[in-house]
Amino acid sequence: MNQPPRNPWPALLVICLGFFMIMLDTTIVYVATPSILTSLQTSLDSVLWVFNGYLLAYAVLLITAGRLGDLFGPRNLFAAGLVVFTAASALCGLSADANQLIAWRVLQGIGGALIAPQSLAVLTSIFPRERMGAALGVWGAVIGVSTVAGPTLGGFIVTNFDWRWIFFVNVPIGIVALLGAFLIVPDVRPGRAHRFDVVGVVLSGLALLAIVYALIEGQRYEWGTITGFVSIPLLLVVGFVLLALFVLWERRQDEPLVPLRLFQHRNYTLMNWTALAVAFAMQGIFLPFTIYLQSVLGMSALSAGLTVAPLSLVSMVVAPFSGRLVDRFGGKYFLMTGLVLFATGT
Repeated sequence: MNQPPRNPWPALLVICLGFFMIMLDTTIVYVATPSILTSLQTSLDSVLWVFNGYLLAYAVLLITAGRLGDLFGPRNLFAAGLVVFTAASALCGLSADANQLIAWRVLQGIGGALIAPQSLAVLTSIFPRERMGAALGVWGAVIGVSTVAGPTLGGFIVTNFDWRWIFFVNVPIGIVALLGAFLIVPDVRPGRAHRFDVVGVVLSGLALLAIVYALIEGQRYEWGTITGFVSIPLLLVVGFVLLALFVLWERRQDEPLVPLRLFQHRNYTLMNWTALAVAFAMQGIFLPFTIYLQSVLGMSALSAGLTVAPLSLVSMVVAPFSGRLVDRFGGKYFLMTGLVLFATGT
């Protein structure tokens, strides 16, 4: 592996800038929903796929993108993802109808999937163990701030400009991050070659596609028939069968796409479930909450965004300090305290 830089903080800034952009786009569109409905003269079901198309592409390709980073270097995949995401953002802003917007949002999701795993791969490669907590604290702050700042920034843009600018704003950010990727981020990669598990990629991709699509569209079809013999329960069954085949296949591989032995470590498994629960709770409330604030309470897009701003500000202030404290005292009790506070606030 190439030697990490003496001062890794500038590289972390670039990584966080790219990661901020993709996380921001998971929520910034929420407050623009009424404006998009009116401007494109489309249905709510179509607008929902503006969110879902992005998240579906992102979720399905995330594992594959991580392996591609092992093969071609995380910096190169990070830069490629920035190019795709930035170009897709510009195309989203130029969309003439809902179908175009959905298509470009899917492309955005592909770019986001290329960026996300590389950011963490670079971070863990350039920071020594004793400073990892502080670095992860900053990285975690970006997740919290970008996720919650989306409605606030989106509300400001929609109120003062036009909904298309929630996508155009990504273009200068993406260009700056791309320049920083080549000028500042080191080309760190494993010292040995990796094998690309084609069968694992196909099985995991199809499994995630079936499961995520079924969960997204389940309520729309009342958890019944979609068309002909295709139904939501059938997609879920197919998805979980493919997932089981994926696990069986990975167990037989010398270099699996997902090292299943990681899940033998209790802390790793618990942290994954914890992250899933927190993300589920946070993401699940944003869309209905912002629509409720605007459509039922009559708030402007900006007012709706400002309503959730305190969460963004607190996350931005607390996360970096918590990372340093974890480096000194360990993370168990900080995690427990955070989960109690999160559950209480929710």
